[in-house]
Amino acid sequence: MSGMCPVVHFEMPYDDRERMAAFYRSAFDWQTEMLGPEMGHYVLASTTETDPETCAPVKPGMINGGFYGRNPEWPAQYPSVVVAVEDIRAAMRKVTEAGGEVLGEPMAIPGVGEYVSFYDTEGNRVSMLQPEPRAGQPA
Repeated sequence: MSGMCPVVHFEMPYDDRERMAAFYRSAFDWQTEMLGPEMGHYVLASTTETDPETCAPVKPGMINGGFYGRNPEWPAQYPSVVVAVEDIRAAMRKVTEAGGEVLGEPMAIPGVGEYVSFYDTEGNRVSMLQPEPRAGQPA
């Protein structure tokens, strides 16, 4: 992934995950998958057909997303996008050098990769992900 870092995911908070999932299924025909407590009750949202082996959208340019429960201890719980990066530590340094503010340390998401959020220079909360290599992809 050299060069530009693509937007690969979106995230939004929820107050009531059943209500949220029913809304997006009804309004946009999205598919949702409710994860358990080991994954923080995260809800995966499929907005486009996804390859079951790579977990990547079949159509180029399309992304899927997810929803997380609001937590009073977390900053800036607003809709955001997730940018894929090759090296999360290097990307964190670049964000800081460019005038952004990294929010804490990277969090390991099992089977997904390393994740951390940041504020850009305009106060927007954005996140970045260093994906784990997938089967058939170089490490």
